[in-house]
Amino acid sequence: MIERETSLEFDVLVAGAGPAGIAAACTAAESGAKVGVADANPNPGGQIWRMKAAERGEAPHRSDAASRWRVRLKASGATVLSGAEIVANPEPGVLVAETPGGGIALRYKKLVIATGARERFVPFPGWTLPNVMGAGGLQALVKSGLEIDGARVVIAGSGPLLLAVAAYLRHCGARIEAICEQASAKKVHAFARKLALYPAKFWQAASLRTSLFGVRYLYSSWPVAAGGAEKVEWVDISEGGGIRRIDCDYLACGFDLVPNTELAQALGCRLADGFVEVDESMQTSVEGVYCAGEPLGIGGLETALIEGQIAGFAAAGKSARAAALLRDRTKARDFAELLNETFALRDELRRMPADSTLVCRCEDVTFGRLRAQTNWRSAKLQTRCGMGPCQGRVCGPAVEFLFGWQPDSVRPPIFPARIDTLIGSASEEIPAHLTV
Repeated sequence: MIERETSLEFDVLVAGAGPAGIAAACTAAESGAKVGVADANPNPGGQIWRMKAAERGEAPHRSDAASRWRVRLKASGATVLSGAEIVANPEPGVLVAETPGGGIALRYKKLVIATGARERFVPFPGWTLPNVMGAGGLQALVKSGLEIDGARVVIAGSGPLLLAVAAYLRHCGARIEAICEQASAKKVHAFARKLALYPAKFWQAASLRTSLFGVRYLYSSWPVAAGGAEKVEWVDISEGGGIRRIDCDYLACGFDLVPNTELAQALGCRLADGFVEVDESMQTSVEGVYCAGEPLGIGGLETALIEGQIAGFAAAGKSARAAALLRDRTKARDFAELLNETFALRDELRRMPADSTLVCRCEDVTFGRLRAQTNWRSAKLQTRCGMGPCQGRVCGPAVEFLFGWQPDSVRPPIFPARIDTLIGSASEEIPAHLTV
């Protein structure tokens, strides 16, 4: 039992303030529930709606979807706790969040898990060089103020995220040297033809391609090595059976996304194929615990918003309003499945690492050392892979892809936390900077 903690109580608590979490909070609060939203970031929006540095502190505008949802969230009356990262679940109906000012116990009747996803990294020689990073990570840095005007950027990996990141970086002045898509031209062209069934998606894709006119888009291509003296200076790309070297200042890689299911697992929610299982109301196998967005399957923005609304309505007891959105959810998930089939990672990527390539950067564990192991537990015991500061969030999905190993358990704290938070020596007041 946590003692002496700051304690807040909600009818519905939403874990995560990305699109799914915002949608869930809005619909639940507008339905009359007392709603709280906890998120580790300084502003609501998640990765996809991350605010630019220049926008922080400004009044939101209604010119785009992100701003409209932020305005709606603010008007809903939901309590938003920013800079609050959920680290433990000491007892049913209680989560503990780590904040700069101490721990907070968040008590709830219903919980909506909207923890989103993170980028998957597939190791290759040179992937640990400075300026080699995730595609979404580079975009986030630029939004946070990184100057990229005139920088040469190669973007590699798979899926529409590559186009979105490339378009944004080009708009910010970067020189996009190439977009390297690991999927084949045949698969991508078949996908493009099927976009006719989704007019909004078709025009979105067409707009991105138009904004990237003149940029090389290479099919069946992926990085095999990167090099440079103090930071990345070049990348070798496998293309059509040959190797193409491209000079660059940044290499941004996006090999799909990985759902953040740690909180759901800690609460005992059932998973299937790595994703949280839910019923039509978005309720998990644990009564009163709902889930929406990427933890249910990588589905993108539209799916996250629909599922967030369903979960919010259901958690607030508005089952009829939740049911009215099920047809939209089915259509959105059908498109997500088309994406996943088209851009599934090919087997050749499992051969990218050399024996000397680091897989676990925290504990300096190489691919060669891991090849001698038979499962995730053995790798942890023999090499300490996954036992560093990131707690396997980077190397875990990598070894799952490379070797097919599944994580054996999730233990608290869910994220690194101060000892005083875990033992209950939390502050008696909520710091003013946490609320927005």
